[in-house]
Amino acid sequence: MTANIVGWAHSPFGKLTDETVESLIVGVARDALDHAGIGPDDVDEIVLGHFNGGFSAQDFTASLVLQADDRLRFKPATRVENACATGSAAVRQGIQAIDSGAARIVLVVGVEQMTTTPGPEIGKNLLKASYLPEDGDTPAGFAGVFGKIAAAYFQRHGDQSDALAYIAAKNHKNGVENPYAQMRKDFGFEFCRTESEKNPFVAGPLKRTDCSLVSDGAAAIVLADDETSKQMRRAVTFRANQHVQDFLPMSKRDILLFEGCSEAWARALKQAGVTLNDLSFVETHDCFTIAELIEYEAMGLAKPGQGAKIALEGQTQKDGRLPVNPSGGLKAKGHPIGATGVSMHALTAMQLMGEAGGIQIKDATLGGIFNMGGAAVANYVSILERIR
Repeated sequence: MTANIVGWAHSPFGKLTDETVESLIVGVARDALDHAGIGPDDVDEIVLGHFNGGFSAQDFTASLVLQADDRLRFKPATRVENACATGSAAVRQGIQAIDSGAARIVLVVGVEQMTTTPGPEIGKNLLKASYLPEDGDTPAGFAGVFGKIAAAYFQRHGDQSDALAYIAAKNHKNGVENPYAQMRKDFGFEFCRTESEKNPFVAGPLKRTDCSLVSDGAAAIVLADDETSKQMRRAVTFRANQHVQDFLPMSKRDILLFEGCSEAWARALKQAGVTLNDLSFVETHDCFTIAELIEYEAMGLAKPGQGAKIALEGQTQKDGRLPVNPSGGLKAKGHPIGATGVSMHALTAMQLMGEAGGIQIKDATLGGIFNMGGAAVANYVSILERIR
């Protein structure tokens, strides 16, 4: 790999009533360039991750990045989309532009504004990331899809409600110290485990605390090639970056195995020449707690059906064997779809530079990222390392 992260920016995630898609893009684009210590003239290419799917009336958004500075005019700018992995798809396109020699510096932005959409429409928009002939009538939208996955997992491996509650409680506790997080409250295990008026069942065995948040937000990173990175203030390199796409219909695969996730991790670890034991932490895609549980197994932390043991033993806590989602994950940080993958890369770079504040993992040297679109359909894994 020749691409390096040399700057980043991150908006707060949440219900941002004073923002628009345009203002969110402009804010992080400007801040990321400033953070990298470069100007708009230095940028060779722009990639925007924006899922949209009906959330925004403005559906041609690549050129909105140019609103950050008139000097960005005439730069190549492309919008990419790959469901909830849209941000990581944008990052990968930026990496490929650098690896091919087409660009020295690429500005990657991810954005979504979801909270201005009425509740029923939110569910309908998100369900577009499923296979509609099979799942288009699923109650509760995409939560219903993962509710079915959770129910099937419980049927095969037993009731894992305790493990899901531990995952939710862990991520909410971690999110308290993340200044960008939408929900900075430590709910504790008992609240997450117990059905209540404030924590009702949403779909199948999934309660409200098992589901990620509807969010607005944006993040940006600046990528530079090796030679250019030598002149920068900071540089975090990609030891690996892999993308694996699986079948969209869940009926064509064993949905409880997340095989695309497994394949992406296997390829990335091989490319980086490391094992899971070498990683200091992982940011993984906990759109629902059952997803994080299955991802423990798919990445190789546990055998199929044994992910609950990893959670209940505290192996993924901040002080555990492999901290998972020290940022609070999508569960606490929020999940503005197009921004999520870019956010993961920005926060991992912060960790490796020792600039992550209260969510900092001590002596972090290697960070892993898993971001997925749909139910383990689009699977992206990055492994990052600080080089300066």
